[in-house]
Amino acid sequence: MGALDAVAGRVAGGATVTFRPSGSSMVPLIRSRQQVIVAPVDPSKLEVGDIVLARVAGTVYLHLVSSVDPARKRVQISNNRGLVNGWTSHDRVFGICVAVDGVTRSKAAGKTPAADSDDSSSS
Repeated sequence: MGALDAVAGRVAGGATVTFRPSGSSMVPLIRSRQQVIVAPVDPSKLEVGDIVLARVAGTVYLHLVSSVDPARKRVQISNNRGLVNGWTSHDRVFGICVAVDGVTRSKAAGKTPAADSDDSSSS
């Protein structure tokens, strides 16, 4: 079980979670160990360019939505360096990144459920 699996479980359960992912695949949008806030998401509202927490082929990523297929209820997930991780169904998209190092991501507005006011420190 990877480090993001536990975060995905909490977000899938309705929590908004603050954590510091590591790695360079999302630079410059997210640098290694920057604080991010991920909230539950309504996958039907996702657009290209959203940063989501999603499971693709058994691995959980905090990566970009690079394409949407609303008819088949799925999104394509890629890093910020051009690598496509693959397609995943809406039920495997756990959350959307709403802030990076305290800076709100405006693209995330209106894509979280109305009742997602849970604080990141709760489980």
